[in-house]
Amino acid sequence: MVNNLDLIKGISTPSPAKIVLLVIDGLGGLPNPKTGKTELETAKTPNLDHLATKGICGLVDPVSPGITPGSTPSHLALFGYDPVSFNIGRGVVEAMGIDFDLEPEDIAARGNFCTVDKTGRVIDRRAGRISTEKCTELCRLFDGLVIQGVKLLVCPVKEHRFITVFRGEGLASEVSDSDPQQVGVAPRAIIALNPQAGMTAAIANQLVAQAKTLLAKHYPANMVLLRGFSQRPRLPTMGEVYKLKPAAIASYPMYQGLAKLVGMQVLETGASIKEEFATLKQNYADYDFFFLHIKGTDSAGEDGDFDRKVRLIEEVDNALPILTSLEPDVIVVTGDHSTPALLKGHSWHPVPILLYSKWCRPDRVGEFSEPACIYGGLGRLPATQVMPLAMANALKLTKFGA
Repeated sequence: MVNNLDLIKGISTPSPAKIVLLVIDGLGGLPNPKTGKTELETAKTPNLDHLATKGICGLVDPVSPGITPGSTPSHLALFGYDPVSFNIGRGVVEAMGIDFDLEPEDIAARGNFCTVDKTGRVIDRRAGRISTEKCTELCRLFDGLVIQGVKLLVCPVKEHRFITVFRGEGLASEVSDSDPQQVGVAPRAIIALNPQAGMTAAIANQLVAQAKTLLAKHYPANMVLLRGFSQRPRLPTMGEVYKLKPAAIASYPMYQGLAKLVGMQVLETGASIKEEFATLKQNYADYDFFFLHIKGTDSAGEDGDFDRKVRLIEEVDNALPILTSLEPDVIVVTGDHSTPALLKGHSWHPVPILLYSKWCRPDRVGEFSEPACIYGGLGRLPATQVMPLAMANALKLTKFGA
């Protein structure tokens, strides 16, 4: 059976039409018990609401109903790549995001500095979101360590995040994570998932053991969590599949890495929402597809900060006229996944989506929110269908079959 990328590759065609995919990370939420409204419902979003009245809305499942996705699979799905077939570890994505020069046999893992209590249980997976400067200082404690003949290259990413690259012979990436992805429990032992990965697991566990000693006096960053062990994959690029000249505007390295994996040009941008929209305007003439990523909403959701997430959604809405004034042929607004502040983490809930184009068939949705999008004309669809819909509305897909 022909997979979806092969199908799209066969019927995609270049054109001057422009597509903007605005991803508000962790957009979906849950109702505040005091008000009965989600973060998106609570936020004042006149510009998004107006766009919703002109477009067609619905809900998106990043992987499938009931599955809580990580950031990598949920974004790959939005780019049209089956997240199950292209299951890429977080380590490689983070490494590419900071332009780390990965060698073919390297194994990369994503790391968090975290806080553990006296019993060894994780009480903060992000060590209070320590500064990038502090993270850089702590990475120097590990960088260059050699364990069983394998060199460990440890580099800061941003805030509490870092990467560890295992470089040597006899390595394999099929190992489990030490990150339990929850608080109140101890970091997990790293386990080989096949016999070839036994050496990698042993080295990683030794690294974690050394971290306990090396970080003992560096509270709140007194332990590490590792996950997403992976090697660099080969993906068909968006240029090859969609015949696009794509660009990415993202302030966080991990999303820059994802964009590079699928062949996007990463544009230099400031960290604020307004600066990211300004970058879109400055580079609008040079590309025909833009991935515009907003990170802060996800961080607010993970921190359980309902009000901050509301304010950031409103900030996006305030900046939206910068985008709409450019008059793209297609505008898609959605999130990669839901991050309800009430859950303080990613969730399985479907994500609102809005698609606007000259050729869309508008529905009767009058605002951009979870309850309104339930009744939208797009219905509930897999995230992998977003790019084909965007391409069709940009008249970039020819007829399939005779």
